[in-house]
Amino acid sequence: MQKRFQRVAHRGGARLAPENTLAAFRNALTLSIDAIELDVQMSSDGHALVFHDATLERLTDGTGNIGDRDFTYLRSLNAAAHFPGGWPQEQHMPTLHEVLALAKARMHVYIEIKASERDGVYGRYPGIVEAIVKEVRATHMQSQVLIMSFDWSILTTVDALEPLVETGMIVGKAEWKPREQGVAWLVEQAKARHVSWINLEHTLFDEGLLPVLHEQGLKLGLWTVNTTEDLQRFAQAGVDSLTSDRPDLFAALAE
Repeated sequence: MQKRFQRVAHRGGARLAPENTLAAFRNALTLSIDAIELDVQMSSDGHALVFHDATLERLTDGTGNIGDRDFTYLRSLNAAAHFPGGWPQEQHMPTLHEVLALAKARMHVYIEIKASERDGVYGRYPGIVEAIVKEVRATHMQSQVLIMSFDWSILTTVDALEPLVETGMIVGKAEWKPREQGVAWLVEQAKARHVSWINLEHTLFDEGLLPVLHEQGLKLGLWTVNTTEDLQRFAQAGVDSLTSDRPDLFAALAE
């Protein structure tokens, strides 16, 4: 019998509805899941908005870098403009507050803090941690969210501001090279930042990771897993969460 794991809708289920929109999150709430995952960027005038890309062209009918655009402009865009096959209604870019209010008392929320990016150069949005923590507190969801980032050092700021919130390092091939650095290095990085989760690109998974991480009190989540076969395989391996663009597939997994 496989261990219970958290079933997470990536960007609300990016293959089922326009990603990171209220339409996607509302659809996710009808599925067999435990959490929604979302991304937070900042407008030029300091609003915490749920959106994945640093630029607007892939997902909306707007142009430019999100950090250069104010809230009024960003809210005027259709975030469903380029959804494959079309979408019947326009979708506004939601605020973090709107999504947290939707999920409150219904399911967990995985919040990814995005880096600012311009021409391949990454930075940090001023005040992004404070803005996110403010919204989490306003909705009284400290025990209901997991805050994550590829920018691991920013997680120490989250912990300092709101120690009741769980944090997690997002780890991909660029962040961790298993053969060279080893699992002990990954554990050391997690312990130094007081995180409780490692959220790992699923192609980096090795069953030898789990006993080491669990022994150290760390949970392991995998992203982004989009086939029933892979979801079943990783669930049976005993991971703590699985994140998918196809959260409808979780219903097919054995309990």
